[in-house]
Amino acid sequence: MAKEKVTLTLDAEQIAALRELVGARSLSAGVDAAVAAYVARMRHLAAVDEWLAEMERAHGPVPPATVEWAARIVDAWAAPPARRRRTG
Repeated sequence: MAKEKVTLTLDAEQIAALRELVGARSLSAGVDAAVAAYVARMRHLAAVDEWLAEMERAHGPVPPATVEWAARIVDAWAAPPARRRRTG
């Protein structure tokens, strides 16, 4: 896959955390993986939005209570997993 060199301005704390996680491995590879994950998520959300619009066209508007319920589920999916406590 072709690569392109870019200049980015990123949060210093996030970059420090990434460097700590990747160690001697490539910082570029870590950022590239994060961008790929973000792009995949955005594509997925766009596909869901498209599907919802199609469903509304076919079946009418979704009741507000249903939209709120679905939003809570999506928010739960998007939340970071709870940290496990280590014992022992």
